[in-house]
Order: sequence, then C-alpha cells, then structure tokens
Amino acid sequence: MLETTLTQLERLLDDLLQQNSTQQETIARLERELLQLREENDNLQLSNLEQEEQLATTLERLKGMLERSGAGSQSTPA
Repeated sequence: MLETTLTQLERLLDDLLQQNSTQQETIARLERELLQLREENDNLQLSNLEQEEQLATTLERLKGMLERSGAGSQSTPA
C-alpha cells in the first residue's frame, strides 16, 4: 500500500512539474508578446500624434485660404 501511494505521488509530482514547466514557457511567451504589443502601441500612438499635428497644420492652411478667398471675393465689385 505504501509503495502504491509513493508511486502515485511520484506520478502526481511529475505531472505537476510538467505543468509548471509548460506554464513557465507560456508565461515567457506571453511576456514577449506583451512587450511587442507595447512597442507597437507606442509606435501607433506616436504615429497618431504626428498625424494630428499634420492635420492641424493642414486645417490652419485651409482656414487661411478660405479667409483670403472670402476677403478677396468681398472686395471684388459685383
């Protein structure tokens, strides 16, 4: 009976060690993926900020063109 119990414990211990190893590999993979996703997120946020700046500049240029266009058409006699 004791031998059977020890054998079962050995099998359970081996199973737990294997599960632990598998989980550690999964954790390491997930940490690498998380790092990559964070870097990608940072790059996307930077790109978004750059695009917002470009859009703001374009908007200001268009507003200026509209103001000049409106001022020019108002001063032109009908």
